[in-house]
Amino acid sequence: MATGSTDSASSRSSGVLYKLLVVFSVCIAVSTYQALQPPPPKLCGSPGGPSITAPRIKLRDGRHLAYKEHGVPKDEASRKIVFVHGSDSCRHDNAFAALLSPDIKEGLGVYMVSFDRPGYGESDADPNRSPKSLALDIEELADQLSLGSKFYVIGYSMGGQATWACLKYIPHRLAGAALVTPVVNYWWKCFPSEMSKEAYNKQPRNDQWAVRVAHYAPWLTHWWNSQKWFLGSSVVTRNLGLLSKSDKEILFKIGAAGRPHEAEIRQQGTHETVIRDMIVGFGKWEFDPMELKNLFPNNEGSVHLWQGDDDALVPVTLQRYVAKKLPWIHYHEIPGAGHMFPLFPGMVDNIVKTLLTNEEVKK
Repeated sequence: MATGSTDSASSRSSGVLYKLLVVFSVCIAVSTYQALQPPPPKLCGSPGGPSITAPRIKLRDGRHLAYKEHGVPKDEASRKIVFVHGSDSCRHDNAFAALLSPDIKEGLGVYMVSFDRPGYGESDADPNRSPKSLALDIEELADQLSLGSKFYVIGYSMGGQATWACLKYIPHRLAGAALVTPVVNYWWKCFPSEMSKEAYNKQPRNDQWAVRVAHYAPWLTHWWNSQKWFLGSSVVTRNLGLLSKSDKEILFKIGAAGRPHEAEIRQQGTHETVIRDMIVGFGKWEFDPMELKNLFPNNEGSVHLWQGDDDALVPVTLQRYVAKKLPWIHYHEIPGAGHMFPLFPGMVDNIVKTLLTNEEVKK
């Protein structure tokens, strides 16, 4: 009898222990799941959210896109440009409007509009953002602002993903395009594997891992860049140490007063801004830009690619390969320049005039 009672008690203890382990495992799983989930964006105009100060359009899916107009009045303009900002920036970060000389702006009748990409500034986030959705956003912005059947696009840095997408998905709407140090995706299939691997390995180790996670495990990207155990992306943490010498010199000259709107850039949260950029930019694309066909076989427009040969963020070796695969694109390489070379004196005039007239500014 005693043995039977002991076995029964042991069985009950094992059952309780099993249940406790199950409950503990569920708690761990729930906690892990919650840690991996990014917080929802702070929607502009919502209770407790950022204020709406910019003009905005309502897009096809109900989202809002904030924009800012520059240059000559739209109704008087003969050339209209949509500018696409880079990562960790917003509609205010438009050096191509701020530094464009009056001679070119007024002489060529240049109107320009910059906009907050989804999640940035005062534009609603788009959890389904992709290169294609960005191109469609730009087309809809142009239509609602009545920019006409054709317009120009200038994309800087991470804004390159939207510009490549415009070349792919809305080529019939483009009068021309300029890709200015556009970020490349190491997994574009046309890159030779050894070349891509060599360029990839030149990144700091923390950025190698951050980009790898964004490509292979996008669901982990938020946690990877918000945990405190090891370094995440240098862009997300705003680590300026990886910039080239010329970029650091430019930032030193600009100083802290250079971006009084900095708090507005990520005001809706980090995930739908810089982290979403990584997921889209380094994720699995529906197309490879190096397979694009010539948009302007009759020279009725042109596409230009500008790159500094000392860019620590975008490998010049990969950019050269892109230009080699797309000989119809005009490639301009700036010696000794880093990622921020558009801020060099006269560079904006050169880029804009070359795009609009196919003639570089005489020096």
